[in-house]
Amino acid sequence: MSEKKILLGNEAIARGAYEAGVKVSAAYPGTPSTEISEAIAKYDEVYAEWSPNEKVAAEVAVGASIAGVRSMCSMKHVGVNVAADPLFTAAYTGVGGGMVIVAADDPGMYSSQNEQDSRMVARAAMIPVLEPSDSAEAKEFTRYAFELSEEYDTPVMVRSTTRLSHSQGIVELRDRTEKEPLPYERNTAKYVMMPVNAIKRHVVVEDRMKRLAEDACGMWVNRAEYRDLSIGFITSGIPYQYVREAVPEASVLKLGLVHPLPRKLIEEFAEKVDRLYIFEELEPVIEEQVKSWGISGAVGKELFTLQGEYSANLLRERVLGQKCHTKESAQVPARPPILCPGCPHRSVYSVLNRLKIHAAGDIGCYTLGALAPLNVVDSTICMGSSISTLHGMEKARGREYIRDWVAVIGDSTFMHTGINSLMNMVYNQSAGTVVILDNSTTGMTGHQDHAATGKTLKGETVPAISITRLCRSLGIEHVYEISAFDLEGLEEAFRRETRRDAVSVIITKAPCVLLKGVSFPEKCVAVPEKCRKCGACLRPGCPALTKNADGTISIDETMCNGCGLCAKLCRFDAIAVG
Repeated sequence: MSEKKILLGNEAIARGAYEAGVKVSAAYPGTPSTEISEAIAKYDEVYAEWSPNEKVAAEVAVGASIAGVRSMCSMKHVGVNVAADPLFTAAYTGVGGGMVIVAADDPGMYSSQNEQDSRMVARAAMIPVLEPSDSAEAKEFTRYAFELSEEYDTPVMVRSTTRLSHSQGIVELRDRTEKEPLPYERNTAKYVMMPVNAIKRHVVVEDRMKRLAEDACGMWVNRAEYRDLSIGFITSGIPYQYVREAVPEASVLKLGLVHPLPRKLIEEFAEKVDRLYIFEELEPVIEEQVKSWGISGAVGKELFTLQGEYSANLLRERVLGQKCHTKESAQVPARPPILCPGCPHRSVYSVLNRLKIHAAGDIGCYTLGALAPLNVVDSTICMGSSISTLHGMEKARGREYIRDWVAVIGDSTFMHTGINSLMNMVYNQSAGTVVILDNSTTGMTGHQDHAATGKTLKGETVPAISITRLCRSLGIEHVYEISAFDLEGLEEAFRRETRRDAVSVIITKAPCVLLKGVSFPEKCVAVPEKCRKCGACLRPGCPALTKNADGTISIDETMCNGCGLCAKLCRFDAIAVG
């Protein structure tokens, strides 16, 4: 079959894995990597799952590889941290069937809490990294990654970035290559990483990386494009596109394998060009190695920034000295991030705010509770950290210190890494109130299912894990479910549980308003003649409400989802639901 399609970079990665004959794909959703799994789940030949977290996803891929089939796990860059434990050791064990880890970095931090570079992790783990520069390469590099994995007996990382993951390009589709599972042979020296075996496997890893570095000089993914020899760039990934756009006449050494680097190829290229620039987003991974080899005159981070996304204009300004003017943008109102109209989190936060209760926060839509006018969330570190943060506060300052604190965590994040943190509170005799904001989805990344929703990535209906029973199974006596829109019940529960000298859990339940099939039957309507202009309805910051010049309020019926929060806050019946 030969057909061309326009695909997102993430869709192209999924297609490459499919064509390579992958049998098992595991992931936890995380922007910008999510669409990889959503795309690969559409292929009947591939088993695809949402795992509880990235560590589990990597271990699933390892198990499938040991069983002799090609496997893949996908995650965003911070997910690589969660998966680091199995990843570092999988480099030692090597593979059976080819195993690929897709890491989607986020230069510019469009949807992330940090801006780390996954190439640094791969270098520490001693696994090779391929970095495509467009959708076509995303597909072909992913196919090739499985071949490299099996040839060199190693997991292989394919590194993407937000710009590649979410941009589109023309991709030529090919038929799937079916791979027969490898026959299993017991090999404890290879797969059982007790110290006596790991010591020997470390030698294998070092030898493998040396061989890869030598062979990289002849790999098709690395190529020298000679044009004007007065100026040359060493680059990879999306930055290659900026070089070709801004300095089309320049010579370019385009690296597809960015770890280990092809030293002889780089030295040869550096010899031929007069001025040499190393143009790579985020950390100076290529630059540091090139300079360590004694290649003089290479210019990198002293000219280009360590932060954020690169652009063609950055090159024009820093290399060509051109001043880049952008057209004035249209005057549009600022749109700060805000919870959606009808979001159940707003209801919960409105009560916490009124009670002046602080929250140790977590990763999810509900992180927006840190912003005005809600001003509830005081800390957010990483997935599952809210509960451990509250525990640390209690151990540092005692129960009285956290009387006006809770931990807030979403249902998907709780299943990801919150369970262990809650277990730790129980085991180490802590006290504190954990609020699980259960909106029945992984909302922040586009409404994916998880173990407590009763649906799999493939759309199969399965038994949903009960968060309530799970919490009680840990020995927690005080576990309560309550509607996220029951303002009086929430206030009573928060007042009661924050006074308790034990671990307690409040599960606030209401589905995300953007889920299919979720709707409130009626809209909220302002009744201006009854309005006392007190502003109580405006305090939660629902974007459907606007304050008029005379102090009354208007409700945008196109935005209102009819949750009724504003009506419940109004004591003068100035808002009707109907």
